[in-house]
Amino acid sequence: MLAAGTALVSAMATDAWLQARTATVAMWRRIRPDHADGVEAELDVLRTQVLAAREADDEDTEQALAGAWRMHFQQFLADDPGLAAELRLLLDDHLGPVLSETERNRVASVVMTAATHDNSRVYMSGRDQHITGA
Repeated sequence: MLAAGTALVSAMATDAWLQARTATVAMWRRIRPDHADGVEAELDVLRTQVLAAREADDEDTEQALAGAWRMHFQQFLADDPGLAAELRLLLDDHLGPVLSETERNRVASVVMTAATHDNSRVYMSGRDQHITGA
């Protein structure tokens, strides 16, 4: 679900930003109405920062801003794990669709599950994996 933070920041630099912002604030109004106005104001400031970072080709700043929103969403889920469905809905129905294919691939989340028995080993990777040795 941390992909939602990256997707939100990526959506800030698109023409569909108002749609993504509206959906994000609407989610907050449903689940944490007392924080919604603050989130709305924070998103407006954050968009200005993201646009400035993109204009300056400053990927470090953009990644830091995405990291801050990943932390927001992580805390959100830590406080109430049952809200994962709300966050998934926001990502799948509102943030993801406004991104370019390249951006969607960049923020895609990978969920892996493994079960081991006895002395078995599991090697999992979201990308390349090189295993050497016995």
